Amino acid sequence: MTGRGDGSADAAGGPARHVPVLLGEVLAHLSPRGGGAYVDGTFGAGGYTRAILAAAPDLRVLGIDRDPDAIAGGADLVAASGGRLVLAHGRFGDLDVLAEDAGFAPADGVVLDIGVSSMQLDEAGRGFSFRFDGPLDMRMEQSGESAADLVNTADEQVLADIIYHYGEERRSRAVARAIVAARKSAPIETTRRLAELVAGVVRADPHGPHPATRTFQALRIAVNDELGELVRALVAAERILKPGGRLVVVTFHSLEDRIVKQFLARRSGRAGGGSRHVPGLAGPEPSFTLVARGAVAPGAAEVAANPRARSAKLRAGERTEAPPQGEDEALALLASLPAPKRRGGR
Repeated sequence: MTGRGDGSADAAGGPARHVPVLLGEVLAHLSPRGGGAYVDGTFGAGGYTRAILAAAPDLRVLGIDRDPDAIAGGADLVAASGGRLVLAHGRFGDLDVLAEDAGFAPADGVVLDIGVSSMQLDEAGRGFSFRFDGPLDMRMEQSGESAADLVNTADEQVLADIIYHYGEERRSRAVARAIVAARKSAPIETTRRLAELVAGVVRADPHGPHPATRTFQALRIAVNDELGELVRALVAAERILKPGGRLVVVTFHSLEDRIVKQFLARRSGRAGGGSRHVPGLAGPEPSFTLVARGAVAPGAAEVAANPRARSAKLRAGERTEAPPQGEDEALALLASLPAPKRRGGR
């Protein structure tokens, strides 16, 4: 994700550092109302939270973020909110537990903005971006296995699969081979060294992204289990949303969007099942209805003002009175590396 936060001041607090993507569309689909309880599962710099707080004087927001820097950075907004904002350090995959503990369940709305934040990308010391030379870290929680640990210890086949599946990099095998060969002489510890290594085996497109873009994305997703967290968050939101409550999700690449699309299709009864030869069995009662038919994309003006918005997609659903359907094996498979198999183009 590349859009949490905003650059304006309002009654809910002072200025934040970044421009939230699809802000107007998020508010329109979330439809916050007075007296409601809302969960911003990806607080970041507080852009969505600030706008939700400004929508009505008596609603409340729970902001969740796994990055301790984001929680610390939100202290002024908490102070300015008059008790209407609570921040919780944790993963949005646990948003149901966090919401219950904080008194925000059942909730009137949940918003998720998936991926890495602009703050993280713009800080060299976090190691998310090859635009700056810094430690090869990429840990959102600033604990656990880093990207450097992964590239310096994982088997070549594992690295190739991560880069191919999570980064959709066609030259994944060549990149993995180059990493394994290079780490034999010295550990790969900086963003610059990895970016240069990848650029040596992936042909640059003069009109496309940097050759290392897909590899960095893949490693970040793997280090933070981002797709697994997304699946858990969707299921958790289903558990805590009250009937009529809204789920709004903004994604930034096809892997994320595919999971959200399939979740809402399955939960709304619109997923394909059976055929005229083998009719599908009746499934559970739909737990969501679709608020947005298909994905909502940013307009040309927003993309021109904020190029990071160009790949954003918004999907939304409204909770029905049906019981939650719980964990979904098919969705979990979408978040996992596939079983090893021969792939072309690598």
